[in-house]
Amino acid sequence: MADIKVPVFSESVSEGTLLAWHKKPGDAVKRGEVLAEIETDKVVLEVTALQDGVLVSTAKNEGDTVLSEEVLGVVGDAGSAPAPAAPQETVSGPIANEVSAGGTATQPDSAALGNEATRRDDLSPAVRKVVVENGLNPTQIPATGPKGNITKADALGAVGQQAAPAQTAQAPAQAVTPAAVIPTGARPEQRVPMTRIRQRISERLKDVQNTAALLTTFNEVNMQPAMDLRKKYQDQFVAKHGVKLGFMSLFVRAATEALKAFPVVNASVEGKDIIYHGFYDIGIAVASDRGLVVPILRDTDQMTLAGIEKAIGGYAQKAKSGKLTLEDMSGGTFSITNGGTFGSMMSTPIINAPQSAILGMHNIIERPIAQNGQVVIAPMMYIALSYDHRIIDGKEAVQFLVMIKNLLEDPARMLLEL
Repeated sequence: MADIKVPVFSESVSEGTLLAWHKKPGDAVKRGEVLAEIETDKVVLEVTALQDGVLVSTAKNEGDTVLSEEVLGVVGDAGSAPAPAAPQETVSGPIANEVSAGGTATQPDSAALGNEATRRDDLSPAVRKVVVENGLNPTQIPATGPKGNITKADALGAVGQQAAPAQTAQAPAQAVTPAAVIPTGARPEQRVPMTRIRQRISERLKDVQNTAALLTTFNEVNMQPAMDLRKKYQDQFVAKHGVKLGFMSLFVRAATEALKAFPVVNASVEGKDIIYHGFYDIGIAVASDRGLVVPILRDTDQMTLAGIEKAIGGYAQKAKSGKLTLEDMSGGTFSITNGGTFGSMMSTPIINAPQSAILGMHNIIERPIAQNGQVVIAPMMYIALSYDHRIIDGKEAVQFLVMIKNLLEDPARMLLEL
């Protein structure tokens, strides 16, 4: 017999909510298989089986509040309770089925992949964590590191590439949010409690409004040069890197260069001190079913455009499947949000504390502009910088945004580091 326990929460998390059971008493379980999901005010944690056997009993129901290391249930040996026949296994992700000499397809063992990742001394701790958590085969991940090693961006890119088949194979095991029941009547209404993550988002945003001196400055970017660059090299880029060149990687690169030029925008406030960061960790706002999350791209000054695109794709997939970790979202010195994905033309984004600024991207709209003394139609985007006026003056904010505009309207300068 083995107890199923709540994972150890971080110091800032005191409790969570049992979001869903993926197994019921009597079901067969395998070591490493997800048994339940717990939602905290920051992330959704997976509770996995520590041994093969049968789920004998559960001590908590869905919706119950749970504490760190509290017992959720018990897993016993195969003979402890009747178990239904195990379903036929399916294979998902970039790891193809191996075929035995007799022609029978066999699935790579997750424990074997974990051992393979552990044996690889060329994997950094961050890369090894992504590989093990997502059941990746490190021998099949294209490496782009300076010494031929696998970077975290490579690993996250592999997660993104396995998204489509993984969703198909794992659909029965995913927690499904029930559709809202619309009451009947002449003036219907429904009361639904906020999730823990939504409560935390609300608290943090309100704290920012109460603490920071928020101000937003705007500018506009002619996206034609960036669109021409992407169109010209897209096919070659995909062929070499296995991922499409998007606008976000160009914005991340431009923002990184602007942060170098204006260090105070990359700084944060702590009490009466200003903390200047000598590194560039940019958060990318990602919409998920459970709310807005902001995973972090670390050391963006050392990332290639392909690495940025792969990392963003991997984070987006992890957000959809609820597998973002505290490590993925911890820290960050600056953020970028793209409301244009949903059709937003202009907005005033709110900073992600303790950061001091956030860049807002918006929809690209063709409209008339004056160019070389003539009126032309160009694909234009409004961009916005919301910042904490306590430490960032208007001059610095405006110059920061102008630099991003200039780099995007002449991307060759940015790529050549001119």
